[in-house]
Amino acid sequence: MKELLYHIFAFFCNLSGRLFPVKDRRAAFLSMHNEQMHDSLGAVRDEMKARGFETVTLTRRDLSPRRPLAVLRFFLVRARQLSTAKYIFLNDNFMPLGLLHLRDEQIVTQLWHAEGAFKKFGLSIDQPPAVRAREQAGNEKLTWVVCSSKQVVPIYAEAFGVNQSQVLPLGAPRVDALLRPGGEAEARAALEAQYPMLREKTLVLYAPTFRDDAAQNEELLRRIDMDAFRRSLGDSFALLLRLHPQIRPADRVLDGAVDVTDWPDATALVLSCDVLVTDYSSICMTAALLGKKTVFFAFDLPQYRKTRDFYFDYESYVPGAVADTFDELLTAIVSPADPEKAARFCNFNFDFCDSANTARVLDAIVKK
Repeated sequence: MKELLYHIFAFFCNLSGRLFPVKDRRAAFLSMHNEQMHDSLGAVRDEMKARGFETVTLTRRDLSPRRPLAVLRFFLVRARQLSTAKYIFLNDNFMPLGLLHLRDEQIVTQLWHAEGAFKKFGLSIDQPPAVRAREQAGNEKLTWVVCSSKQVVPIYAEAFGVNQSQVLPLGAPRVDALLRPGGEAEARAALEAQYPMLREKTLVLYAPTFRDDAAQNEELLRRIDMDAFRRSLGDSFALLLRLHPQIRPADRVLDGAVDVTDWPDATALVLSCDVLVTDYSSICMTAALLGKKTVFFAFDLPQYRKTRDFYFDYESYVPGAVADTFDELLTAIVSPADPEKAARFCNFNFDFCDSANTARVLDAIVKK
Protein backbone atom coordinates (compact mmCIF):
# COMPACT_ATOMS: atom_id res chain seq x y z
CA MET A 1 0.00 0.00 0.00
CA LYS A 2 2.77 2.42 0.92
CA GLU A 3 4.59 1.73 -2.32
CA LEU A 4 1.42 2.57 -4.27
CA LEU A 5 1.02 5.86 -2.40
CA TYR A 6 4.66 6.74 -3.09
CA HIS A 7 4.07 6.26 -6.83
CA ILE A 8 0.80 8.23 -6.81
CA PHE A 9 2.46 11.17 -5.07
CA ALA A 10 5.43 11.00 -7.44
CA PHE A 11 3.09 10.93 -10.45
CA PHE A 12 1.42 14.21 -9.46
CA CYS A 13 4.79 15.77 -8.58
CA ASN A 14 6.32 14.82 -11.90
CA LEU A 15 3.23 15.92 -13.84
CA SER A 16 3.34 19.32 -12.13
CA GLY A 17 7.04 19.55 -12.90
CA ARG A 18 6.23 19.37 -16.59
CA LEU A 19 3.47 21.96 -16.38
CA PHE A 20 4.81 24.60 -13.98
CA PRO A 21 8.18 26.37 -13.64
CA VAL A 22 10.35 26.36 -10.53
CA LYS A 23 9.71 29.31 -8.22
CA ASP A 24 12.95 30.86 -6.98
CA ARG A 25 11.36 32.19 -3.77
CA ARG A 26 9.56 29.00 -2.73
CA ALA A 27 10.96 26.57 -0.14
CA ALA A 28 9.39 23.20 0.74
CA PHE A 29 9.91 21.42 4.07
CA LEU A 30 9.37 17.67 4.42
CA SER A 31 8.75 16.38 7.95
CA MET A 32 6.81 13.14 7.81
CA HIS A 33 7.97 11.93 11.26
CA ASN A 34 7.88 15.12 13.33
CA GLU A 35 5.02 17.46 12.52
CA GLN A 36 5.91 19.74 15.46
CA MET A 37 9.27 20.53 13.79
CA HIS A 38 11.07 21.38 17.04
CA ASP A 39 14.33 20.78 15.22
CA SER A 40 16.67 22.20 12.58
CA LEU A 41 13.98 21.92 9.93
CA GLY A 42 11.68 24.22 11.89
CA ALA A 43 14.53 26.66 12.53
CA VAL A 44 15.36 26.87 8.82
CA ARG A 45 11.70 27.27 7.88
CA ASP A 46 11.28 30.18 10.28
CA GLU A 47 14.42 31.86 8.93
CA MET A 48 13.28 31.39 5.33
CA LYS A 49 9.98 33.04 6.23
CA ALA A 50 11.86 35.92 7.86
CA ARG A 51 13.85 36.34 4.64
CA GLY A 52 10.67 36.69 2.63
CA PHE A 53 10.49 33.23 1.07
CA GLU A 54 7.22 31.41 0.53
CA THR A 55 7.33 28.25 2.67
CA VAL A 56 5.37 25.04 2.19
CA THR A 57 5.32 22.26 4.79
CA LEU A 58 4.47 18.60 4.21
CA THR A 59 3.85 16.53 7.36
CA ARG A 60 2.24 13.25 8.37
CA ARG A 61 -0.78 15.24 9.56
CA ASP A 62 -1.60 15.89 5.90
CA LEU A 63 -2.24 12.15 5.49
CA SER A 64 -4.65 11.63 8.40
CA PRO A 65 -7.62 9.40 7.35
CA ARG A 66 -9.84 11.68 9.46
CA ARG A 67 -8.98 14.62 7.20
CA PRO A 68 -9.83 13.44 3.66
CA LEU A 69 -9.64 16.95 2.20
CA ALA A 70 -6.13 17.35 3.59
CA VAL A 71 -5.13 14.02 2.02
CA LEU A 72 -6.49 15.16 -1.34
CA ARG A 73 -4.65 18.47 -0.98
CA PHE A 74 -1.44 16.57 -0.16
CA PHE A 75 -1.51 14.62 -3.43
CA LEU A 76 -2.66 17.49 -5.61
CA VAL A 77 -1.64 20.87 -4.13
CA ARG A 78 1.33 19.86 -1.98
CA ALA A 79 2.76 17.74 -4.80
CA ARG A 80 2.64 20.72 -7.14
CA GLN A 81 4.17 23.04 -4.54
CA LEU A 82 7.00 20.58 -3.89
CA SER A 83 7.70 20.09 -7.59
CA THR A 84 8.02 23.85 -8.12
CA ALA A 85 10.09 24.73 -4.98
CA LYS A 86 13.60 25.97 -5.66
CA TYR A 87 14.71 24.84 -2.19
CA ILE A 88 13.69 21.54 -0.62
CA PHE A 89 14.64 20.70 2.97
CA LEU A 90 14.06 17.46 4.89
CA ASN A 91 14.96 16.06 8.32
CA ASP A 92 14.63 12.35 7.59
CA ASN A 93 14.18 9.99 4.68
CA PHE A 94 11.28 10.89 2.37
CA MET A 95 10.55 7.65 0.56
CA PRO A 96 8.92 9.06 -2.62
CA LEU A 97 11.96 11.30 -3.20
CA GLY A 98 13.76 8.76 -5.36
CA LEU A 99 10.79 8.65 -7.74
CA LEU A 100 10.74 12.41 -8.35
CA HIS A 101 12.06 13.99 -11.56
CA LEU A 102 13.60 17.11 -10.06
CA ARG A 103 14.90 19.95 -12.20
CA ASP A 104 18.60 20.87 -12.24
CA GLU A 105 17.94 24.21 -10.54
CA GLN A 106 16.24 22.61 -7.53
CA ILE A 107 18.39 22.29 -4.38
CA VAL A 108 17.65 19.47 -1.93
CA THR A 109 19.19 19.69 1.55
CA GLN A 110 19.15 16.97 4.19
CA LEU A 111 19.26 18.61 7.65
CA TRP A 112 18.71 15.32 9.55
CA HIS A 113 17.03 15.21 12.95
CA ALA A 114 20.10 14.57 15.09
CA GLU A 115 23.57 16.00 15.47
CA GLY A 116 27.02 14.50 15.53
CA ALA A 117 27.73 10.77 15.33
CA PHE A 118 26.60 8.18 17.85
CA LYS A 119 24.74 5.02 16.86
CA LYS A 120 24.93 4.01 13.20
CA PHE A 121 22.20 5.23 10.86
CA GLY A 122 21.20 5.42 7.21
CA LEU A 123 23.26 3.34 4.80
CA SER A 124 25.72 2.51 7.61
CA ILE A 125 23.31 -0.12 8.98
CA ASP A 126 21.98 -3.37 7.57
CA GLN A 127 18.64 -2.92 5.83
CA PRO A 128 16.18 -5.02 3.82
CA PRO A 129 17.15 -4.73 0.14
CA ALA A 130 13.92 -2.91 -0.86
CA VAL A 131 14.31 -0.29 1.90
CA ARG A 132 17.98 0.23 1.08
CA ALA A 133 17.26 0.68 -2.62
CA ARG A 134 14.55 3.25 -1.85
CA GLU A 135 16.86 5.17 0.49
CA GLN A 136 19.68 5.17 -2.02
CA ALA A 137 17.38 6.44 -4.76
CA GLY A 138 16.25 9.28 -2.52
CA ASN A 139 19.79 10.16 -1.46
CA GLU A 140 20.81 10.48 -5.11
CA LYS A 141 18.55 13.55 -5.23
CA LEU A 142 20.42 15.28 -2.40
CA THR A 143 22.42 18.38 -3.23
CA TRP A 144 23.70 18.98 0.30
CA VAL A 145 23.81 17.24 3.68
CA VAL A 146 24.32 19.46 6.73
CA CYS A 147 26.19 18.22 9.80
CA SER A 148 27.41 19.75 13.05
CA SER A 149 31.20 19.26 12.83
CA LYS A 150 34.02 18.59 10.39
CA GLN A 151 34.92 15.41 12.28
CA VAL A 152 31.66 13.68 11.32
CA VAL A 153 31.74 14.60 7.61
CA PRO A 154 32.98 11.13 6.52
CA ILE A 155 30.29 9.47 8.63
CA TYR A 156 27.48 11.52 7.09
CA ALA A 157 28.87 10.93 3.61
CA GLU A 158 28.72 7.18 4.26
CA ALA A 159 25.28 7.26 5.90
CA PHE A 160 23.72 9.15 2.97
CA GLY A 161 25.85 7.72 0.18
CA VAL A 162 27.11 11.11 -1.02
CA ASN A 163 30.52 12.62 -1.70
CA GLN A 164 32.22 14.33 1.22
CA SER A 165 32.19 17.55 -0.81
CA GLN A 166 28.38 17.53 -0.50
CA VAL A 167 28.49 17.48 3.31
CA LEU A 168 28.46 20.95 4.85
CA PRO A 169 29.80 21.06 8.46
CA LEU A 170 28.11 24.37 9.23
CA GLY A 171 26.39 23.54 12.51
CA ALA A 172 22.88 22.48 13.54
CA PRO A 173 20.24 25.23 13.08
CA ARG A 174 18.21 24.06 16.08
CA VAL A 175 21.16 24.90 18.34
CA ASP A 176 20.33 28.61 18.00
CA ALA A 177 17.11 28.28 20.00
CA LEU A 178 18.67 25.74 22.34
CA LEU A 179 21.28 28.25 23.51
CA ARG A 180 18.89 31.19 23.74
CA PRO A 181 19.32 33.08 27.05
CA GLY A 182 16.48 32.33 29.45
CA GLY A 183 15.45 29.17 27.59
CA GLU A 184 16.08 26.83 30.51
CA ALA A 185 14.07 28.94 32.96
CA GLU A 186 11.15 29.21 30.53
CA ALA A 187 11.10 25.48 29.82
CA ARG A 188 11.23 24.64 33.55
CA ALA A 189 8.43 27.10 34.35
CA ALA A 190 6.18 25.62 31.65
CA LEU A 191 6.79 22.10 32.93
CA GLU A 192 6.14 23.03 36.55
CA ALA A 193 2.95 24.84 35.57
CA GLN A 194 1.65 21.54 34.19
CA TYR A 195 3.14 19.42 36.99
CA PRO A 196 3.26 21.53 40.20
CA MET A 197 4.58 18.55 42.19
CA LEU A 198 7.93 18.99 40.39
CA ARG A 199 8.67 22.38 41.92
CA GLU A 200 11.92 22.55 43.91
CA LYS A 201 12.79 18.98 42.89
CA THR A 202 15.93 17.67 41.24
CA LEU A 203 14.56 16.34 37.96
CA VAL A 204 15.92 13.12 36.48
CA LEU A 205 14.70 12.62 32.91
CA TYR A 206 14.68 9.00 31.68
CA ALA A 207 14.60 9.06 27.88
CA PRO A 208 15.63 5.71 26.39
CA THR A 209 15.55 4.95 22.70
CA PHE A 210 13.04 2.63 21.04
CA ARG A 211 13.67 -1.10 20.50
CA ASP A 212 12.26 -2.95 17.51
CA ASP A 213 11.10 -5.82 19.72
CA ALA A 214 8.02 -5.21 21.91
CA ALA A 215 9.34 -7.40 24.71
CA GLN A 216 12.53 -5.34 24.85
CA ASN A 217 10.49 -2.13 25.09
CA GLU A 218 8.58 -3.55 28.06
CA GLU A 219 11.92 -4.30 29.72
CA LEU A 220 12.72 -0.55 29.79
CA LEU A 221 10.34 0.06 32.68
CA ARG A 222 10.81 -3.28 34.38
CA ARG A 223 14.40 -2.26 35.01
CA ILE A 224 13.28 0.83 36.96
CA ASP A 225 12.76 0.28 40.70
CA MET A 226 10.91 3.31 42.05
CA ASP A 227 11.13 2.06 45.65
CA ALA A 228 14.92 1.92 45.33
CA PHE A 229 14.89 5.33 43.61
CA ARG A 230 13.04 6.91 46.56
CA ARG A 231 15.14 5.12 49.20
CA SER A 232 18.42 6.09 47.57
CA LEU A 233 17.66 9.64 46.38
CA GLY A 234 14.88 10.78 48.71
CA ASP A 235 11.86 12.98 48.12
CA SER A 236 13.91 15.84 46.69
CA PHE A 237 14.34 13.89 43.43
CA ALA A 238 11.65 13.21 40.81
CA LEU A 239 11.78 10.82 37.85
CA LEU A 240 10.33 11.88 34.50
CA LEU A 241 9.62 9.31 31.78
CA ARG A 242 10.05 10.22 28.11
CA LEU A 243 9.38 7.02 26.19
CA HIS A 244 8.95 6.49 22.48
CA PRO A 245 5.40 7.28 21.24
CA GLN A 246 5.14 3.77 19.75
CA ILE A 247 5.20 2.27 23.24
CA ARG A 248 1.60 1.72 24.24
CA PRO A 249 0.19 3.95 27.02
CA ALA A 250 -0.71 0.83 29.00
CA ASP A 251 2.98 -0.08 29.10
CA ARG A 252 4.02 3.37 30.33
CA VAL A 253 2.62 3.03 33.85
CA LEU A 254 5.30 3.38 36.52
CA ASP A 255 3.95 4.31 39.93
CA GLY A 256 5.80 7.28 41.38
CA ALA A 257 7.18 8.59 38.08
CA VAL A 258 5.78 11.38 35.90
CA ASP A 259 5.03 10.33 32.33
CA VAL A 260 5.99 13.21 30.00
CA THR A 261 6.05 11.10 26.84
CA ASP A 262 3.36 13.29 25.29
CA TRP A 263 5.14 16.55 26.10
CA PRO A 264 5.35 18.24 22.68
CA ASP A 265 9.07 19.04 22.70
CA ALA A 266 11.75 16.66 23.98
CA THR A 267 14.31 19.45 23.84
CA ALA A 268 12.31 21.45 26.38
CA LEU A 269 12.45 18.48 28.74
CA VAL A 270 16.24 18.34 28.50
CA LEU A 271 16.34 22.08 29.18
CA SER A 272 14.19 21.51 32.27
CA CYS A 273 15.94 18.51 33.77
CA ASP A 274 18.96 18.38 36.06
CA VAL A 275 20.14 14.91 35.03
CA LEU A 276 19.46 12.99 31.82
CA VAL A 277 19.34 9.20 31.87
CA THR A 278 19.37 7.61 28.44
CA ASP A 279 20.94 4.66 26.66
CA TYR A 280 21.52 4.88 22.89
CA SER A 281 19.42 7.92 22.04
CA SER A 282 20.85 10.94 20.24
CA ILE A 283 19.10 13.07 22.89
CA CYS A 284 22.48 12.87 24.64
CA MET A 285 23.75 15.39 22.04
CA THR A 286 21.30 17.98 23.36
CA ALA A 287 22.33 17.35 26.96
CA ALA A 288 26.04 17.54 26.09
CA LEU A 289 25.60 20.87 24.35
CA LEU A 290 23.73 22.25 27.37
CA GLY A 291 26.30 20.90 29.81
CA LYS A 292 23.72 18.65 31.47
CA LYS A 293 24.92 15.67 33.43
CA THR A 294 24.11 12.47 31.54
CA VAL A 295 24.12 8.87 32.75
CA PHE A 296 23.82 5.95 30.32
CA PHE A 297 21.67 3.03 31.51
CA ALA A 298 22.89 0.38 29.07
CA PHE A 299 21.68 -2.87 30.61
CA ASP A 300 21.25 -4.50 27.16
CA LEU A 301 24.34 -3.09 25.46
CA PRO A 302 25.66 -6.42 24.05
CA GLN A 303 22.30 -7.17 22.46
CA TYR A 304 21.92 -3.64 21.08
CA ARG A 305 25.41 -3.79 19.57
CA LYS A 306 24.36 -6.84 17.55
CA THR A 307 21.28 -5.13 16.10
CA ARG A 308 22.48 -1.55 15.57
CA ASP A 309 26.03 -0.88 16.80
CA PHE A 310 27.89 2.43 17.05
CA TYR A 311 30.49 4.40 15.13
CA PHE A 312 32.85 4.42 18.13
CA ASP A 313 33.53 2.39 21.26
CA TYR A 314 30.44 3.04 23.36
CA GLU A 315 31.84 3.08 26.90
CA SER A 316 34.77 5.40 26.15
CA TYR A 317 32.87 7.68 23.78
CA VAL A 318 29.65 8.62 25.59
CA PRO A 319 29.75 11.86 27.67
CA GLY A 320 28.90 10.28 31.00
CA ALA A 321 29.01 7.25 33.26
CA VAL A 322 27.69 3.92 31.94
CA ALA A 323 25.54 1.82 34.30
CA ASP A 324 24.70 -1.86 33.76
CA THR A 325 22.39 -2.22 36.77
CA PHE A 326 19.86 0.03 38.45
CA ASP A 327 21.97 0.24 41.60
CA GLU A 328 24.90 1.47 39.48
CA LEU A 329 22.56 3.98 37.85
CA LEU A 330 21.46 5.41 41.22
CA THR A 331 25.09 5.75 42.29
CA ALA A 332 26.02 7.48 39.03
CA ILE A 333 23.15 9.98 39.33
CA VAL A 334 24.62 11.46 42.52
CA SER A 335 28.31 10.90 41.75
CA PRO A 336 30.45 13.70 40.28
CA ALA A 337 30.44 13.89 36.49
CA ASP A 338 33.56 13.66 34.33
CA PRO A 339 33.83 17.13 32.74
CA GLU A 340 36.75 16.16 30.49
CA LYS A 341 34.84 13.24 28.95
CA ALA A 342 31.78 15.42 28.38
CA ALA A 343 33.85 18.24 26.86
CA ARG A 344 35.68 15.81 24.54
CA PHE A 345 32.34 14.46 23.29
CA CYS A 346 30.89 17.93 22.76
CA ASN A 347 33.98 19.28 21.00
CA PHE A 348 34.03 16.33 18.62
CA ASN A 349 30.37 16.67 17.62
CA PHE A 350 29.91 20.45 17.59
CA ASP A 351 32.15 22.95 15.80
CA PHE A 352 29.77 25.86 16.43
CA CYS A 353 28.22 26.50 19.85
CA ASP A 354 26.77 29.87 18.92
CA SER A 355 23.47 31.35 17.75
CA ALA A 356 24.39 31.75 14.08
CA ASN A 357 23.93 28.18 12.84
CA THR A 358 20.71 28.80 10.88
CA ALA A 359 22.06 31.89 9.15
CA ARG A 360 25.35 30.15 8.36
CA VAL A 361 23.56 27.18 6.77
CA LEU A 362 21.16 29.28 4.72
CA ASP A 363 23.79 31.76 3.59
CA ALA A 364 25.82 28.88 2.18
CA ILE A 365 22.95 27.00 0.54
CA VAL A 366 21.16 29.96 -1.00
CA LYS A 367 24.47 31.40 -2.23
CA LYS A 368 25.63 28.04 -3.57
